[in-house]
Amino acid sequence: MLARIVQLDYKSMFSVAKDVSKKSGRSFIGICVDMTRCGLKYQAGYNDYREFEFYNLTPAQRETYLTRGRNNDIISRYNDKAYFDSFNDKIKFNGIFSDFLGREWIDLNSADEKSFHDFMERNPKIIAKPIDGEGGKGIDKYDLADYADSGEILRLARERGQTLVEAFVVQHSEMNRLYPDSVNTMRMFTFCKDGKGHFLQAILKIGNGGVIDNFSSGGMYTFADENGVVDVPAIDKADVLHSKHPVTGTDIIGFRIPLYDEAVKFVERAAEVVPQVAYVGWDVAISENGPVLIEGNCFPGVFQRRASLSRDKTGVIPKYREYMDI
Repeated sequence: MLARIVQLDYKSMFSVAKDVSKKSGRSFIGICVDMTRCGLKYQAGYNDYREFEFYNLTPAQRETYLTRGRNNDIISRYNDKAYFDSFNDKIKFNGIFSDFLGREWIDLNSADEKSFHDFMERNPKIIAKPIDGEGGKGIDKYDLADYADSGEILRLARERGQTLVEAFVVQHSEMNRLYPDSVNTMRMFTFCKDGKGHFLQAILKIGNGGVIDNFSSGGMYTFADENGVVDVPAIDKADVLHSKHPVTGTDIIGFRIPLYDEAVKFVERAAEVVPQVAYVGWDVAISENGPVLIEGNCFPGVFQRRASLSRDKTGVIPKYREYMDI
């Protein structure tokens, strides 16, 4: 806690407090005091305070919200760092979870020109990524039809540090209707207790003008109910809410994620493969043939409905407490 206080970006904190004060109609000093109180009591940073609208919550409601500090505690307690490489090294991850990928892949560290050429003959559209990238950074889509030959793609991928190459996932027609220029995925959270995987919650990530659905790369995200139906608007990085997709015009609220129940069972099985990392956020795409695993995150971010988008202003802590001691 002392380290956090010393390292705190007070300029950003005061900027956030100023924005919240204007939005809520409460005094700047009052917001700063309340923000500090929430940091001490709920391990809520100033971005948590704004994002989850703590200024509109009672103490009992605040207690139900997963903050970044609490999230870090969960990871520290339940995820063994000795096994992080099984998730952070994407090539190692693909080897461990090969039964869940549903697509071909190749490691450019060991591939020669002929093996890469043969791979692209079978898979003319590919995704190439660095083995340790985050937030969708450093990922490119290549279509053989746009290049002179596979050798040109191989050269570009290696120049860009893209070691892992995967066949492009053809998503389900319903996901394509939502937005066709990226693979729209779900971030599905699980917890493995006594060797059995348990599903916690799902977030739908949607592309918006690019080839990546990741929020930090221009995408949006929203939430699905227990039946896989989206019931709140999608949020983009500018904090704008979208009830319809701004590019396709498809309704976001009311969108039913295809094969949702199958995807829930799918990630529960995946959670049991490396039980030493109990708390995982899986990125899952839905193909016409079923769910496929894109990647797993052993340090998953914090996602939950903000107070104004929640009927009862309740966070995810009650659900998490069914399986973990927090």
